[in-house]
Amino acid sequence: MTTTTPHTEPALATSKQGNDDKRRPSVPRSVAQRTVDRLQSGYRQNDAAAVAAVARLRREAGRDLYTSPSSWGLEYLDDLVRLREQRRLEDHGSSDPSPHLSHRIRLRQEQQEEREERAVHLAVTLWALHQQSIRDHPMHVSGWSLGRAVRRLADGGTGAQDEPARPSADNRATDRGVHADSPVRTRFVRIGTSVDFDMLGRRLREMVLLLRNARIPLDYGLLAEQLCHWQDEALQGSVRRSWGRDFHRFHQISPANDEEETPSASAARTPDASLDDVGE
Repeated sequence: MTTTTPHTEPALATSKQGNDDKRRPSVPRSVAQRTVDRLQSGYRQNDAAAVAAVARLRREAGRDLYTSPSSWGLEYLDDLVRLREQRRLEDHGSSDPSPHLSHRIRLRQEQQEEREERAVHLAVTLWALHQQSIRDHPMHVSGWSLGRAVRRLADGGTGAQDEPARPSADNRATDRGVHADSPVRTRFVRIGTSVDFDMLGRRLREMVLLLRNARIPLDYGLLAEQLCHWQDEALQGSVRRSWGRDFHRFHQISPANDEEETPSASAARTPDASLDDVGE
């Protein structure tokens, strides 16, 4: 089901869609991408300001946005406001949130803005945990969706450069199955069955720490967008399906950039490919 919201497009991007989609990026995706790109570059060069900013973000991980006074003044919150105003100006010819809107529409706008803020805050603070003490490789890499990164971890892989297993000649990936009792798969299923945003955040933090140990990256712009959609009941199932499909998708290293890979035309599916039907 597709639901139009004031500031973010409802379509959900898998890792392939994230590369091919020519539409305007959503607000949370744009802000998270810009924030992490800027800080990641400085952090990896050991820039003092960037190192301090990342340390501050790590301390905010797991805290509710705005209820923690230490989160006040975070730069990406100002970026969210500026981008919203820019989008309103582009779409409606005015950055004014429109004094003629009904109470119901205003409430819907406020709820959407809160979803965007929570999504960006969680994504950026997760990246700060992920990048901690790692200078030689970026832990934010475009195209590395959550399902893809977790599958690399479940397969015992590390980093973004070692090539994952390829399908057999007859297109049956009998060697790619992940055992039902795999601790990584179990944690991934727990992420998919989270019942509220706080629970989702806790379970994502646990997974990010495992990915950090294996130096497997994530696309934090895409994650921010999906976290925003996840908070909309009409779109939550699509987010889970996207994570599940990417967990079972084959990826092939692109010769042009060994940090960004593109999925092949076929995606291996098993009875566990979707997380939709998995209970707690």
